[in-house]
Order: sequence, then structure tokens, then C-alpha cells
Amino acid sequence: MVDGLLSHPPLPQELRTQGLAPLPCNLYGRERVDLSGTWQFLVDSVERGLRNQYPRYTIPKDEKQAPVGGPLVEYDWDSAPDITVPGDWNTQSNERLFWYEGLGWYRRRFPAPPTSGDRRYFLYFEAANYRAHVYLNGSPLGVHEGGFTPFAFEVTDKLVSDNSLVVGVNNRRQYGNVPGSDADWFNYGGITRPVWLVSTPPTFIQHAVVTLRDAETGPIITCTVTLDGRDAADTPVTLRIPELAIELDATTGADGRATIELPAPRHLERWSPETPRLYPIVLSTAEDTIADRIGFRTIATRGHDVLLNGRSIYLRGISIHEERLGTREDDGGRRLDWDDSRRLLTEARALGCNFVRLAHYPHSEKTTRLCDELGLLVWSEIPVYQEDIAYDDPHTLEVARQMLAEIITRDQNRASVVVWSVANETPLTEPRLRFLRTLIADARAQDSTRLISAALNRSIASTLTEIVIDDPLGADLDLLAYNTYAGWYGPLAPGDITSITWRSIYDKPMILSEFGTDAKFGVHGVREARWTEEYQRWFYEQTIHNANTVPWIRGLSPWILKDFRSPRRYRTDYQNYWNRKGLISETGQRKLAWQVLHDFYQHQADAPAAR
Repeated sequence: MVDGLLSHPPLPQELRTQGLAPLPCNLYGRERVDLSGTWQFLVDSVERGLRNQYPRYTIPKDEKQAPVGGPLVEYDWDSAPDITVPGDWNTQSNERLFWYEGLGWYRRRFPAPPTSGDRRYFLYFEAANYRAHVYLNGSPLGVHEGGFTPFAFEVTDKLVSDNSLVVGVNNRRQYGNVPGSDADWFNYGGITRPVWLVSTPPTFIQHAVVTLRDAETGPIITCTVTLDGRDAADTPVTLRIPELAIELDATTGADGRATIELPAPRHLERWSPETPRLYPIVLSTAEDTIADRIGFRTIATRGHDVLLNGRSIYLRGISIHEERLGTREDDGGRRLDWDDSRRLLTEARALGCNFVRLAHYPHSEKTTRLCDELGLLVWSEIPVYQEDIAYDDPHTLEVARQMLAEIITRDQNRASVVVWSVANETPLTEPRLRFLRTLIADARAQDSTRLISAALNRSIASTLTEIVIDDPLGADLDLLAYNTYAGWYGPLAPGDITSITWRSIYDKPMILSEFGTDAKFGVHGVREARWTEEYQRWFYEQTIHNANTVPWIRGLSPWILKDFRSPRRYRTDYQNYWNRKGLISETGQRKLAWQVLHDFYQHQADAPAAR
């Protein structure tokens, strides 16, 4: 037993004290300078730049060897190769670094912004995979662990006229990381999302959450604001929602927090996939003003039903990896701009989806904001993945807790996000149960307005033809989720799927969070032939028919929207290091099974009350 796991201690301080600053909320509504573009890049496979054994070898410094005399310097930033940020190094290197896992160093120079009064400045990284060591002007700022969540460092007193920002990013997979060493997706390395220099007033709105909840007296809008700075206490805060004729004031307490509550106006339009209504809101103090667009909705469960705004909904979903749709010249990678994210989500919408499972890690803020706009409900997950997690290691738990806190902090105002998922396909062990229950307690404490889930795939009592949902973690979840591959892995064929029965020991709704088979686009044959589009179509027909006979299965998120790279998919004639379970190919061609799911979702959308 790991000390403290059962008592759910406060979020540990170890990670926060490595120089990290509180994340300034509402990044895209902030005054900021984009540090994207061309950086210099050096590979350090032996990690010499971190050892500090010999100062002349230490990469973070901006030393340059003099033409005559002077110390030996065995690197030169000015002659280092260029690399584009954001982006992974794997697909930018002309195959030289395609399989590289290890440490890489980035450097870019930038001028200090023009001074206009008393301002604070933060270096804000949307993500860097996996461990980032950050230096400014030769001095360490700190370290962040986790490849998919944002982090920031305050640099107010560290900027000079010409600044040198150096970042060492290490994507080496290893046991103890989150995820561990055996994830079934490509381990893209580098600064994979944008970097910003964010400017704020001395006392600024560090965090703000605006929510809707249903009370016995009627729907209530709640706004909680947290200020950061020397004047955080006893400061007036104003909430304005012009289209609802709302303007209310509150004053922060000694902890810098203020809460505003009011009955929701009768004419409030609730956000839903059919009508994704977003309201402009403005939060302000005497020093700071931020604007956002927020949807108001409620999500809950009752018995076997998922309730969106009090009405039962069937989750017509698909799972998605954060890997862009490619072309003949560009077959993807982890550098998604707004158009790349929109292409993936638009394809999900064309399929008939009202729900996307963003697997198996937090996707970019662009994606969740677009889901708000497009009307796609979101399952957001942290990469606590399968057996290869050190469930009894306190450090691994701290990393997972920090990841969960960071993504909840970033996305708490996204109406589209309705599920926080703490894990995928984890083993039936006591250390795992304690680990995940700690994460669940954290999520409920930080955000009580969303559902908690985890993708399960283990059972105590299941047989070949009866699947029993009896994982003890189910007692802690709001929404059950189960990954099933009967008909692909194991002895059953698709023709046997309709003989499978389902039983649950919990009176809760469930979704089939994964199912699918590999099929390479353009490979055809009889339906019994594996790797063909016909086999995949047959599998979908049988699995959907079987799921539709179980009243407490209230949604699907099949695996997966598009083919994606994976280092453990070796069969070169069909896979060639691609997971081929996509309904579309890596370049966007739709397979036969796409139509099967589309037609089923169309039927569900046309008859939503039939269940």
C-alpha cells in the first residue's frame, strides 16, 4: 500500500515547486506574443547537456567558441539545424530522426516586449512531450513532466532586451512515466504545441469558472473567480453576459476568490449538439479584463440514462487520436493548426457523431474550443494506460494528478467537455484501484459538474460469450465504459458476436468505448478474410446489432476515426507501423464500415426517443 492513497491527500507540491507558475486562464483571450516559428535544434542522445559535468559541454548556455583560443565548445547554436515549433521532430527530419526517442534541445531568441506600464510576463507552453527543462538567458526556470498538458513559468523579472530561450525536451519512454513504455500510439517528440509570452497586469484573473446547475428552485449560474497578485484580496470583480442582460459584482476574500450566483434567465438557451449556443462573457477587475464564449448545459446520469440538459441522450461517438489527416505528400504528424483540428472534427460530424472520445491523452485547446463551436460532446482522458503504469509509485501518482489538474484547469469552461476519464484498460489490482480512486477524488473536488469515467476491459466473472461489468472501479464511476474486441482478438469471429450477452452489477449507463478491426483501405475480399474492408464492415454490423439489444448501453465510441501510427503494429503487408482500425485511412479515404456506423447514427438521430 502506498501511504496516503486511501485518504486522498491534497495535490502534492513536488511538481508545482519546480518553477511552475499558476496557469493564466483563457489563453486565447490574453495579450500574448507568439513564439512559434523557426527555432534551432540539437540532438543530445547521451543527455550531456543535463549532466553539467563539464561546463563547456552544457548545452543550455549561449557560449560560442572564440576563433582563436578560449574554451572548447562542441556545439554552436548559430549553425544548428532549423526546426519548426510547434511540431514533432519525427516528421520534420527527413527520416533522420523519425524513430528517435531521447533528449533534444531547442533555442530561439526573442526581444523583450515594449513596456507599457506595470506588467507581468509568463512563458506559456501548450505542450511539450514528455519532460521539458526550460532555461531563459542561461538560467533554469524549471521542469515540467507530461506530454499533453499546458504549463507556464513567470519571467517578469527575467526578461532582457535580447532573450535566449532554451528548452530541452525528452520523449524517451520508460516505466514510471504517464504513459509508460508501451503505449499503442506514436511517441512524437518535441514542442508539439505553440509557445507564448503572455502578458498580464500585476493582479490578474488567474482562473475563472462559469457553470450552470439545476437546483430545486431552478437553474443557477455560478461564476467563481480567482485572482493572482499583490492586490488579490478585497478586490471588486464584475461578471457581464450582455446577451442575457447580466451584470453582477462581487468582492474577493482574503484568498483572492469571489463567487457570483444568480438564477438563470428564462430565455437562456442551453448548449447542445443540435444547438451549440455560446454566449460572450466578460470578467473584469480594475486592472484586468478577459472575454470568452461559454455554453451553458448540464450533464448527469439517472439509472441507465445519460441526461444532457435533463433529457436522455444516446452518445453517437467516435474515438480520435491527435494526429492530423495527411495527404499524398504529408501523411500526418502531431502539429495540428485550427484547420487540421477542424478537418478531423468535421469528419466526425459527417459520420453523424454528437460525441468524441479524445484518446488517450488531453488533446489541444483548439480541439475542445472547436467542439464547443461544432456541437460535439467530449470525453477527455489522461494517459494512465494499460498495465505499464507504476501504480504503486508515489511519483507516478503525482504526475497523473498534476496532469488531471492541468487539463481540468484549462478546459473547465468548455461546455463540450462532459466526461473526465482517468484511465484506459487498467488491470484488476489493488494498487491500481487506490491509484485511480485518488484521481477520481481529485476530479470530483476540482470539478463536480461533469461525469467521471474510465475505459474498462477486465472482468472477474466474464466468459467467452457473457461479458460481465463487475470491475470494482465501476462503483466509483458515473458513466461505465467498456472496450471490446470480440471478433478480432480471441477465438470468436464476427458471426459469433450476436450470441454474446451482457450483464452489469451496476445500475448505471455504459458506452462501448472501443471496438474495431484492422482493415487497410483498398484491400478487399470475402467478409471472412481478415484485414479486408469487408471483414471490418461485417464486424461493425454484428457489434452494433448486439449493442443495440442492451438497454443500458447508451452510446458508442468505436476505435477509431482514422488510421494512426503505432510502433507496435509490425505486419508490413497491412500495417507497416500503422494501426489500421480507422474508419478512414490516414489520408482520409472512407472504408466500407464508415457507412455502417453512419447509417446507424442516422437512425439514432432520427428516432432519439425510441430508447
